[in-house]
Amino acid sequence: MMPSFGDAAARWCALAARLLGWRPAEFWRATPAELAMALGAPDDDATASPPTREMIACMMERDAQ
Repeated sequence: MMPSFGDAAARWCALAARLLGWRPAEFWRATPAELAMALGAPDDDATASPPTREMIACMMERDAQ
């Protein structure tokens, strides 16, 4: 089952804080692609893709129910 938007955001925000030194405002201003790029190894094809708009919309819709 896909995690809820809130759960996923909390985990990614904590990871960005620990590994990148980002404060919450910096995390929320970043796009999913920027976060993936900042956390991924350069030129690593195995780096996970950021969530698509559709995936984010699904998580947010599920959270609203």
